[in-house]
Amino acid sequence: MKLARVIRFDRSDLNIFPQAADEGEWAITGSFSFADLKEDEITGKIKQAFANGFMGVPSFGYSTLVSVATAKDGDVDALTDQLVERFMTVYGAPSVDLARAAAEEEIQFIADICREHKTGTLLSLTRTMTAEGIRESFRAIAKADSCSNQQLWTIVEDDAAEGDAHHGDDNLKDMLR
Repeated sequence: MKLARVIRFDRSDLNIFPQAADEGEWAITGSFSFADLKEDEITGKIKQAFANGFMGVPSFGYSTLVSVATAKDGDVDALTDQLVERFMTVYGAPSVDLARAAAEEEIQFIADICREHKTGTLLSLTRTMTAEGIRESFRAIAKADSCSNQQLWTIVEDDAAEGDAHHGDDNLKDMLR
């Protein structure tokens, strides 16, 4: 089964969300976490999480981007159990059976979104409040188009002999002028 995994390219999530998801953990859309909020309560960091955040599990923090990844049965079982626990303790699910059904529905929803994409595809989320309730839309960035394949540094052999090493300093001074 394909699911979403939290990915972080920079530290911005640590600053813009009430709590950032941990890189590498599984993610769901998590819109249920905003279901009881009134529009005037959606401000500041909560507004950012509402507008653009996937929910990471088990941190229950938020992430701007996720990457499509293949989950094993054990991963899905653990994710389900973590969501059941959260629905029982934080959201007051009236029974374990109802909490499990809600957890399975959340996982199936993100699996349906990920199913059509190749592993490594990045997904972003836009969430808005409408008269009918919360509306979600998703954007996919194919792996080939994402920055996940870019190489930031290239290591090259130094052509200078050991005795000529001081010339590198002169070249650096010339470049800085």
